[in-house]
Amino acid sequence: MHSARYAVNCSILFTELPLLERPAAARQAGFGAVEFWWPFDTSLPGDAEVDAFERAIRDAGVQLVGLNFAAGDMAGGDRGLVSWPQRSLEFRDNIAVTLGIGEQLGCRAFNALYGNRVDGVPPEDQDDLATENLALAATAAGSFGGVVLVEPVSGADRYPLRTAADAVAVIDRVQGGSGVTGIGLLADLYHLTVNGDDVTAAISTYADRIAHVQLADAPGRNEPGTGKIPIDQHLAELRTAGYDGWIGLEYKPSSTSAESFDWISPTD
Repeated sequence: MHSARYAVNCSILFTELPLLERPAAARQAGFGAVEFWWPFDTSLPGDAEVDAFERAIRDAGVQLVGLNFAAGDMAGGDRGLVSWPQRSLEFRDNIAVTLGIGEQLGCRAFNALYGNRVDGVPPEDQDDLATENLALAATAAGSFGGVVLVEPVSGADRYPLRTAADAVAVIDRVQGGSGVTGIGLLADLYHLTVNGDDVTAAISTYADRIAHVQLADAPGRNEPGTGKIPIDQHLAELRTAGYDGWIGLEYKPSSTSAESFDWISPTD
């Protein structure tokens, strides 16, 4: 069994399998926890779809530890609905569905991708909308001990949150305006590195804000050891800073998914 600290992101790993078979594959590979991007084709899936997803997690015997809110057409370039005026109501409707799954499965971390900048809308208007929507989501998540995650992202030119400081500024604005506490930083070592952030400094500066961690190596976004990110160093820095939460494995396997876990030491 691999360390309880690692969770397999089943939206980017085991993609050779149908989505509902991936939790069992993660369990077969020795992991007890999984995370997912939004796993449905629509923001408001039917009850049967939701039930099937929840059943797949339960039947696999794994814990769901991270789930994204609906984020639009990710493959088409969308990166969240939170600050997107035309889809704001869709995000609000999705809050109940996402958190409902979390409540059912004991998941407490929910990633709310901020959304790209939109032509014709002043950035400050998008930020005001995002502040309002994140406060709504964090209030709802906080009712059962959940936390909404804000993530800097790379590879999306119109996505405005690039560094840990960018995301923390959003978190501060939400907390200052509403007093909610159930909101934190998703520190993705890959995205931060690719965006040129100082990851070591970010960890030490914002240790008390980090609510979830994800990793991949760069360049390539493959498993650790395939690129140049000092991942072992950063994981040690996180431990020293007091982070004892989940580490999401959010990488594209360079060969098969099952073979992409060899970097994890048996004692890890």
